[in-house]
Amino acid sequence: NFGPQIGVITINEAIMLSEEIVDNLNDFAERDDIDAILIRLNTPGGGVAASQEIYEKVKEISETNKKPIIASMGSIAASGGYYIAAGADTIIANLGTATGSIGVIMSYPIAADFMDKVGLTFQSIKSGELKDAGNFSRKPTKADLTYFQDLVDNLHKQFVRTVAYERNMSYENASKLATGQVYSGEEALKLGLVDIIGTYDNAIVLASLLAGFDEKAKIIHPASKEE
Repeated sequence: NFGPQIGVITINEAIMLSEEIVDNLNDFAERDDIDAILIRLNTPGGGVAASQEIYEKVKEISETNKKPIIASMGSIAASGGYYIAAGADTIIANLGTATGSIGVIMSYPIAADFMDKVGLTFQSIKSGELKDAGNFSRKPTKADLTYFQDLVDNLHKQFVRTVAYERNMSYENASKLATGQVYSGEEALKLGLVDIIGTYDNAIVLASLLAGFDEKAKIIHPASKEE
């Protein structure tokens, strides 16, 4: 190994599963031939729990401080994508990156009127009032809406706490940014949501420098499942 080897993990789609990404992070964190880790994000976000699992692994690698871990934002790194980036040592975004979107959304279809028109009904036998909350075959009750709003609010508070912790800001200031709004990389820098502006190439150079090298880096991708 005559120069830095940077392990690059790319997230190019909606985040629904975490296992493979966490496995790859663990592998790069444990390998002696990997000098730094870079997570390349091109994702609009995804599931809360999956994003949290990846974030927790990124945070663990960052805080054990065995090797640098950098988040590089491409065209979009929003919602769960930002959640993951927040755990890294450094967040680098392009001026035009779409990021932020700090918030939680839950939606489901309601087909009650359509079913009335075609004469189709569903009968639910349930053990508790909220067991069939979200059932598309009936209109939501006030209790349903309160239940879902409380759940979304709790998940949102978890996200805001993470942003406040990782970005060294008060919960109140983090909450002001957590309206679900998307920010450009330029705006995110001014607001303290990212650390520096730069490209993927800049992120590779930064990872090398943080690992103690000034030579050109070799990029290592995770082994495919077939290998």
